[in-house]
Amino acid sequence: MTGTPDLSEEDVRQFARIREDFTRMMLGYRFGMEQVATRLDILREESAELHVDNPIEHISTRLKSPESIIAKAARQSVPLDIAALREGITDIAGIRVVCSFVADVYRLVDSLTAQPDITVRTVKDYIAAPKPNGYRSLHVIVEIPVFLSSGAVHVPVEVQFRTVAMDFWASTEHKIFYKYEGDVPADLRRRITDAAATAARMDDEMAELLRAVHGAAADTGRE
Repeated sequence: MTGTPDLSEEDVRQFARIREDFTRMMLGYRFGMEQVATRLDILREESAELHVDNPIEHISTRLKSPESIIAKAARQSVPLDIAALREGITDIAGIRVVCSFVADVYRLVDSLTAQPDITVRTVKDYIAAPKPNGYRSLHVIVEIPVFLSSGAVHVPVEVQFRTVAMDFWASTEHKIFYKYEGDVPADLRRRITDAAATAARMDDEMAELLRAVHGAAADTGRE
């Protein structure tokens, strides 16, 4: 595993110079992340009340630590400057949304990104086009305005949407790669990819079962 790189004395001095601005930046990211998580909670409760179903199994949030941000900036040669950090590191604030079905993923993405004060920066759909190892998820980076005493800032938040099956596979794959420090034997890599295909088939089968019970409404969220 790649460890935290040693910081030069100049890096340390530069960080000390921007400490106050860095703290304000981190507050903005935390508030932005919390706002997006609240929007998702509202969508979850609305759906549960109106459609008698809950499209979200659980939501988790993650804010990178200052040490992690500085280490990533060093690895990617991003200057320790607030504007450069905002532009160069897009996953400072992250949210993971685990849904019951693939259809729920796309409905939630559409509902969240349709809100007028949310701007979509990037969409990476690894459900429609999985990674070579079988990883499936839908990543969206959205921007949301946060109003601080110094003025409004538009904060990027990375939101990962996946099903329960996708989440179980990704969690297990991460643990295996951590145990082997990234050097996973070829046979295990093949089995991991095969397991991803099994998880995808499970998602397809559960969607078919839902359609058998609810008909076409299962694909649209409408009863």
